[in-house]
Amino acid sequence: RWLIWRVMACGKRNGGSKRQVILFILCVCVCQSGAETLRYSLAEEMERDSFVADIANDLGVSPSQLAARKARIVSEGNEKFFRLNQNTGVLTAKESLDREEICPQSDTCTLFFKIFFENPLQLIRGEVEVRDVNDNSPEFPEKEMVLEILETASLGSRFPLESARDKDMGSNGLQNYSLGSNSHFSLALGTKKGGAKYAELVLERQLDREEQRELNLLLTATDGGTPPRSGTAQVRIVVLDANDNIPVFGREVYDVRLAENSPPEQLVVRVAAADPDEGSNGKVRYAFTQTSERSRQLFELNPVTGEIRVAGTLDFEEAKNHEMVVRGTDGGGLSSHCKVQVEVLDVNDNAPEIVLTSLTVSIPEDAPDRTVVALFSVRDRDSGDNGRTECTINGDLPFSLTLTFDNYYELRTNAALDRERTAEYNITITAMDWGTTRLSSRESIFVQISDVNDNPPEFTQEIYSMSVTENNSPMLRIGSVNATDADAGKNARVRYALVRQEGKEPPNVSVNSENGEVYILRPLDYEEVRAFEVMVRAADSGSPPLSAQARLRVVVGDENDNAPVVLHPPPDSSAPAGELVPRWAREGYLVAKVVAVDADAGQNAWLSYELAKATEPGLFRVGLHSGEVRTARAVVDRDAPRQRLLVVVRDRGQPPRSATATLGIALVDGFSDTHLQVGEEAPTAEPDGLLTLYLIVCLACVSALFLATVVATVVVRVRRARQREVKTLPTFPKAATDTNAGSLPRSYVYDVCFAAGTVNSEFRFLRPLFPCFPAGLPPGPGEQRRSVCSQEAANLGEEDDW
Repeated sequence: RWLIWRVMACGKRNGGSKRQVILFILCVCVCQSGAETLRYSLAEEMERDSFVADIANDLGVSPSQLAARKARIVSEGNEKFFRLNQNTGVLTAKESLDREEICPQSDTCTLFFKIFFENPLQLIRGEVEVRDVNDNSPEFPEKEMVLEILETASLGSRFPLESARDKDMGSNGLQNYSLGSNSHFSLALGTKKGGAKYAELVLERQLDREEQRELNLLLTATDGGTPPRSGTAQVRIVVLDANDNIPVFGREVYDVRLAENSPPEQLVVRVAAADPDEGSNGKVRYAFTQTSERSRQLFELNPVTGEIRVAGTLDFEEAKNHEMVVRGTDGGGLSSHCKVQVEVLDVNDNAPEIVLTSLTVSIPEDAPDRTVVALFSVRDRDSGDNGRTECTINGDLPFSLTLTFDNYYELRTNAALDRERTAEYNITITAMDWGTTRLSSRESIFVQISDVNDNPPEFTQEIYSMSVTENNSPMLRIGSVNATDADAGKNARVRYALVRQEGKEPPNVSVNSENGEVYILRPLDYEEVRAFEVMVRAADSGSPPLSAQARLRVVVGDENDNAPVVLHPPPDSSAPAGELVPRWAREGYLVAKVVAVDADAGQNAWLSYELAKATEPGLFRVGLHSGEVRTARAVVDRDAPRQRLLVVVRDRGQPPRSATATLGIALVDGFSDTHLQVGEEAPTAEPDGLLTLYLIVCLACVSALFLATVVATVVVRVRRARQREVKTLPTFPKAATDTNAGSLPRSYVYDVCFAAGTVNSEFRFLRPLFPCFPAGLPPGPGEQRRSVCSQEAANLGEEDDW
């Protein structure tokens, strides 16, 4: 204690080392608690809440430390006799203690307890001796004892008297007997095997029935208390006529060993006393004398046969030995005595008891190995191997038991815990003794595993694909993303957000942070954005938070919001006759090709052509998908020289959109009639052979060069078209004149023949040469794609060569 006081003094001078001082004091206390036992004494019959000891002072700790470490009293057994005040550190009695009730058959009465500390775990033994107080007077079982003594009894004969009982023990117990003044008897004192005192009358003077038939004596029992207490009984002696033989027992002491589980009515022993007298003087009757009340309850004596049988339930843990005195009395009043000593043998009839001292009902899943979960004790009231116990845990659980001392066990973890795998454990502890017939008891402990944020959220998909039609309304919901977290509580509460990418424009979508619903912020245009991707992050609310990412792909669907645009003939063309058709043209003659494009995609960009209006309705026809304008019949002389066609171009969207193209056609007999705008009757040209020859050579060279260029261009384009697979349709410009891709106007190349000797060169229309382009519409189901070249080749086969 001096060392503790010095350490605390140093701690006060050095405030920064206060924690080290406390830890050192606790260590010293632990060492002292393991090395000694706190012993106190308390007189019985003290008032409730009587002072027993100052625990804080005896342990050298302050009351605040007792409260901080949750100190409490753990009593052995089911009754708790003491309480500890954590604020003052004083140990008091919970109620008035009656030593005779607590320890009825013990010379010393000691109550054991333990003081339990937490943080760190510590147990300190303690015991309180309940001192006896002389609060009970000696009492005789009967206020009057009757003894029948023959007048022929010899001097010195001894006659046992009923012993008085005093509930007090030690010096306060029964100490002496005294007999009232008389002329015939004296009193002899003796001590039994267990230390109890008894009294016997000793005949000092011969009795004479004729002189005195009865004697009344006063027997006084006195204890050794201060002041002493006493009890009295009347001894009435009846003098009998002569009976010169007394009963004689076969043995003075009968030793019997009896198991504690012996059933009622089981024979213990049979005592017998022989009396050679005849008649009633030879008939012996048996009775208990100088036998405790508890023994009389456990055993019954047949007064005729002398058989002693079990009458109650024997308990080795209550009393290991029973001593009885049997008196045999004949009909003449003579009696003798024998002792019956019964040794109770222990039987394994008590199952172990599990007493839970401390329990942690919830531990985190990241608790370190060997974490203490519970503290409990096991006791068995049997003795020897019947009282030896062992504890086990049922099942394959991440817990183990460690024996500390005095049959105290600690339940500790021995493996890593995972709440997501097992959120709670129902631990069944089995305590079993080592008896021949092993008895056991079970105690179930329920332990919950608290959650730790050790699992990141997981998306149900790595890539989410969603679609939206262009021209959508703002804040349109297009779907949702979902992530789950195996943790619980706030550790499993998931929030969603978009991952911002530096250097990129803000995305067109937003994600609801609570439920992961995806919204389009503004209207989209398929012609500008056909698809885009963003990264979505899901983070939990743990500390620190864990997160995961998933890719969100949004595909923009096309809507029929663009009308077809006519590229050829130009919409601003003002030529009265854009195309020339010879009057000798037959049915199917290719006049022109209406070329149009649509900025939409898919079915919205599939175009069809139809002739809406014509000067001669039956003269021309338009290819439904190709846009080619051909003669529906042969040109005749009655047909007007100038024709105007109105062609409607319509897509297949819902609703469909359309555009119109106006085509001017001139029916001519020769090139000069229209192109040079000469008179109906041209003057006859003078032959000029040399000039015509030069002109033919030059024109042939230019045509050959042009034809080679066109063929080379067509070959290059066809090769490129075959090398790449077009997955999406090309993006069409808003203005048809701003692009070089798609179905652009084609230059028509004609073979020109000049007749020798003609004054004015006339063109002879043979066949336009077209580059090979894919057909205007994609093939339908079961159809094959045909190119314009293949159609032209078919048409050329039908016509005659010029």
